[in-house]
Amino acid sequence: MAADLLKRKLNKLKDIVAAYRRVLIAYSGGVDSSFLLKSAVCFLGSENVLAITAVSPTYTQKELKAAKEIAEGLGVAHRVIDTNEVDDPRFKANPENRCYYCKSELFSRLQKIARTEGIAYVLDATNADDLKDYRPGQEAKKECGVHSPLAEAGMAKKDIRALSKEFGLKTWNAPQAACLASRFAYGQEITVEDLNRIEKAEEYIRSLGFKMVRVRHYQLPDKTKLARIEVDTKDMPNLVPASPAGRLRQSSLVHRLRKLGYTYVTLDLEGYRSGSMNEGIKHKFKI
Repeated sequence: MAADLLKRKLNKLKDIVAAYRRVLIAYSGGVDSSFLLKSAVCFLGSENVLAITAVSPTYTQKELKAAKEIAEGLGVAHRVIDTNEVDDPRFKANPENRCYYCKSELFSRLQKIARTEGIAYVLDATNADDLKDYRPGQEAKKECGVHSPLAEAGMAKKDIRALSKEFGLKTWNAPQAACLASRFAYGQEITVEDLNRIEKAEEYIRSLGFKMVRVRHYQLPDKTKLARIEVDTKDMPNLVPASPAGRLRQSSLVHRLRKLGYTYVTLDLEGYRSGSMNEGIKHKFKI
């Protein structure tokens, strides 16, 4: 039954994408956009697909490297562009609709490239699960006329992972990725220095063997910085010093993050969850 539903969703995706004929894809190299890129190649041919990756201090070098490798393996034209959202005072101020300003710049840039290339459709990899969260970037997507075929086909993250595995994509079990700006508490200024701090902190924690990691960043009233670490709940025992090895790991982690500038290093007992910074938002948004 589940397999039949997945097949119907894939067929619907095929019908949607095939109707576009030529597309430009907002491509980050993550689970969703890699699957969308692979699907577009399958349904349209690589010659009818242009992948664009936007690079800024909010995007890690590790993600860029992975994106390049996947695009090259699929044989699609792939361009990397620089975006300047970190220079926008509205973005830097980090209001609750921060994502709108970032996506507005990105999608308007992509539409200009599409027009230059004679491509009528710009696609992004929003999935059905994304529509259940507070995503102000969706408004920018509508304003710029960007299409989201994965969401239109009703594909949730679990569907995309299952089909990615079937398609032979190495991203099928990759950790969920998100813009580094999503680590900041709303209302606290986003700086390049702190973006780099967060990237280095997460890289170090992954080096200790943790696959799914978020370092949520807070600047306290006294100007000290606090890191709230999220890992999968099943991995939490590896951060709790119940053994000599655990104590050493914890001590090393705290020492490294303090060297990066964090006065306080905490562990979130609820573990990793997508969009945890949105939990305090009181907005009512449409689903």
